[in-house]
Amino acid sequence: MSLPRPVSTARPTSALRPISTSRPDRHTLLALGGYAATRIIGLAVLALAAALTGKDGLHRLNGRWDSVWYRRIAEHGYGYEVTLPNGDLHADLAFFPLFPALERGLSTVLPIDAATAGLVVSWTAGLVAAWGIHRCGTLAFGPRAGVLLAVLWGVYPTAFVQSMAYTETLFTALAAWSLYAVLRGRWLLAGALCAAAGLTRPTAVALIAALGITALVTLVRDRRLPPRAVAGVLLAPLGWLAYIVYVGVRQGSATAYFEVQAAWGNSIDGGVALARFVAGLPWPAALGLCAALALLGWLVALCVRQRQPLPLLVHTVGVVLVSLVGAAYFGSRPRLMMPAFGLLLPPAVALARLRTRTVVPVLAVLALASAGYGAFTLLGPGPP
Repeated sequence: MSLPRPVSTARPTSALRPISTSRPDRHTLLALGGYAATRIIGLAVLALAAALTGKDGLHRLNGRWDSVWYRRIAEHGYGYEVTLPNGDLHADLAFFPLFPALERGLSTVLPIDAATAGLVVSWTAGLVAAWGIHRCGTLAFGPRAGVLLAVLWGVYPTAFVQSMAYTETLFTALAAWSLYAVLRGRWLLAGALCAAAGLTRPTAVALIAALGITALVTLVRDRRLPPRAVAGVLLAPLGWLAYIVYVGVRQGSATAYFEVQAAWGNSIDGGVALARFVAGLPWPAALGLCAALALLGWLVALCVRQRQPLPLLVHTVGVVLVSLVGAAYFGSRPRLMMPAFGLLLPPAVALARLRTRTVVPVLAVLALASAGYGAFTLLGPGPP
C-alpha cells in the first residue's frame, strides 16, 4: 500500500482542514483497500486456525452469540425469550431492529439465508464505515491521517467483530457519515443518519449528544441556529426513541426496554460493576486491567489535546462512557467502544508523520496481531 506523502499535522484551531478535491478517489481507494486488507488477513488467519483445530470458522462469524438472536428476529420477528437456569429472563427485545430488518430484506430478495445476509450487511457496512472514518479523519487532519485512521480501525484489537454478523460496522458506518455530515454543515442528513443509528444500537445516545451539543455550541457562538440545524437535532433521536416507545407499548410499561436490558445484566450502574470486577481479579490481572484503563484515559486526553472537531470528540467520549458505566459482561466492553474511532486519531496523526516504508510494516504487524487475537477469541468458548 502506497500512502500519500507525509504532511504537517498542525492545523489552525479556527477551522478544519479542507478536503482536497483534486485526487479524492486515490485517497479513498487507499483507505478502503488498506481496510479491506486488514479484514482479509483476519479471515485468512481465522480459516487457518479453524482448519488446524478442526472447528468451523464460518459458524463463529454468523452462528453464535448475538448473531443468533439477530437471525431469529429476522426470520420470526420479536417475541422470543429464554429463561436461564438461575431464573434470569433474556428477551430478544434487547436487540434493536435495523440490522435484523436488513437481514430479512436481503434474504428475501437474494438466494441466501438470514445468517449469510447478516455477513453481507456487516461486511458491506464495514467498507462504508471505513470510508466515512477516512472522510472524517481527512477533514480534520488531512488525507494521510484519514487513510491511516481507516486502516487503524481495521486493526483495532477486537476488529474481528467487524467480520461477524454483528451491528458494530452498521452502527459505525451510520455514525461516521452522520458526523461527517455535521462537519460539512449538512444537518438534515446528519439527523437522518443519526435516527437510523438509533434503530441499530443503544449507543446512539452518544451520537445524539454529539449533534445536540454541537448545535448548542453553535447557538451560543453565533447567537443563532439555522432552521436546518434545528430540524436535524430534532430528527436525530427519533429512531432511538421510536424503538423505546415500541417496546414500551408492546410490554405495557414506559420503562419496559430498560427492564429488558436490566434482565440481561445491562443496567447503568455508574461503573460499580466494573470496579467490582477489577477488585475481584488476582492482583497481576487487576494491575494489567488498570493499566489498560489508564491507557484508555490517556487516549481520551490526547483526543482533547488534539482539539478534534467537537462532534467527533463528543461522540468518542460518549461511546467510551456508555461502555464503562453499564453492568454488562466485561469481555464485551472493548467491542462496545469500537465505534469510538476518534480514539485512533492520535496514533493516526503520529503515524502520518512517518515515512511509508516505516508505516506499512507497523500496520502489517498490527493486522497480524489483531487477526491472531480474533482467531483465538472466535474459536474459544466465550462471546466477544
